[in-house]
Amino acid sequence: MSAAAPPARIEPFRLRGANFNLLVLRLLDPRVEVVVPAIGDQFRRAPGMLRHAPVVIGLDDLAVRPDEVDFAALVAGLREHAILPIGTSGGSAEMRAAAQSAGLAPLRGAGHDTAPPIAVPVVAEPAPVAPPPESSITPARPTMFVDQPVRAGQRIWAQGADLVINGTVNPGAEVIADGSLHVYGALRGRAIAGGSDNMQARVFALQFDPELVSIAGYYAVRDGYGDAPMGRAVQVRLVGETMRFDRIG
Repeated sequence: MSAAAPPARIEPFRLRGANFNLLVLRLLDPRVEVVVPAIGDQFRRAPGMLRHAPVVIGLDDLAVRPDEVDFAALVAGLREHAILPIGTSGGSAEMRAAAQSAGLAPLRGAGHDTAPPIAVPVVAEPAPVAPPPESSITPARPTMFVDQPVRAGQRIWAQGADLVINGTVNPGAEVIADGSLHVYGALRGRAIAGGSDNMQARVFALQFDPELVSIAGYYAVRDGYGDAPMGRAVQVRLVGETMRFDRIG
């Protein structure tokens, strides 16, 4: 007797909403022949910094006509460096349309609804009651704990939380926290804090030697650490738009 055929699936696929942590590549210069070589230079100083990473092209800083940006050449140049541009953020409607013709869909951040407002009838309401005074205590941010080393090729993201690594972050690994990042060991991979644009986030490491460190989209690679005490216990924070490296202890 032949085996019974497996039952057919009722539905071949499902769609659901999800939030992802994506890097935004803010274009400060519209010239592809300037941007792509600059990215290549960063790759030479920090191999694998963005390799195979999906990125969003930020358009808010461009004050040029849409026809002055060759989006098709930009996409091709980024892919040559193994960067995967998936869409755009910000910019004028004309600029977004020009990018979309090169396959870059306009994206919006989670929680930003672009639907038109709905008109509702005005109804008389009773006088509002004064709300109770708000507590001055800020709710504690949740924390994600990782109790083993982070190997090359691994990516760990603490969504909406601080991240504590009790071990080494090896070269080629990436650790991301929407809040602050604590590494109780050697930090040798890529460290990203303030993933939700939290400029108050910080990075702490007992042995500071990362390939890349970033807070709220501002980043530095090894050549940009200045006088940071490499190999020591270090705290990284933003002062304005400048990254500061302070020795701990």
